[in-house]
Amino acid sequence: MAYGEKPQSRPIDTTTPSVARMYDFLLGGSQHYEIDRAACHDLLRIAPSTQQLARSNREFLRRVVRILARDKKITQFLDHGSGLPTQDNVHEVAQRINHNAKVAYVDSDPMVLAHGRTQLHENDNVMVIDQDMRETEKIKAEIGRFFDWREPIAALFVSVLHCLPDASDESDPGALIERVATLLPPGSYVVICQLVSEDPVVRAGVTRLMDDATHGKWGRVRERHEVARYFEGMEIMDPPGLVDVVDWYPDNTPPPDHLRPTDWVEWGGVAKVKH
Repeated sequence: MAYGEKPQSRPIDTTTPSVARMYDFLLGGSQHYEIDRAACHDLLRIAPSTQQLARSNREFLRRVVRILARDKKITQFLDHGSGLPTQDNVHEVAQRINHNAKVAYVDSDPMVLAHGRTQLHENDNVMVIDQDMRETEKIKAEIGRFFDWREPIAALFVSVLHCLPDASDESDPGALIERVATLLPPGSYVVICQLVSEDPVVRAGVTRLMDDATHGKWGRVRERHEVARYFEGMEIMDPPGLVDVVDWYPDNTPPPDHLRPTDWVEWGGVAKVKH
């Protein structure tokens, strides 16, 4: 078991689609069930570019971690809603640049926790936390001595905020981001991207489908201006600013307009916190 972890005992629900397992299927993984595959096929009928979107988002995550570790010298990463382990996870990218880099993965999906802990049990610079990503104080209590709070931390919210519903209390996604940014040490960064669409039919259709499929464990597809509000009070890295993630420091030439998804995109960027 990796650093400071507690045993996980909740059973894996194989009768309800899991967002993490659906994402694994879209990425070509093997940690999913028929119920997840069926939900993905329904999703693809509404938004045919979903699989391309998932892969582009994963590539964005790799680039973000690489640039923050290499160019900004960040050695501590807090990954909210980390999902099932796949190739080039956050710790693998960061530790290729600095083998002492530390990564804390946060998730509450039992399958994510089981697989993550199995694969990472010998890495003392990685921990997997069984918490709802909105439980900021509980998360900080668990990583209190794992991270050096005198040094910057990169807090990652990559393709997870659309899983959270709007709320009038501290569970609202905007309130979560503000809370985490306030707790981070000076010089820290926040990475955010989420599913957005300018097409109200796509927004409503995907939101309804995912909410029904996951039995309410879903938020909604949002619009670009709503994601921009999450960054208020922070210094957005510009260039490239807030963009479709395929345009965030791409390794290769971005796809031409006629090959880009037209139904929805992952929209976001990276910002430095201000204290």
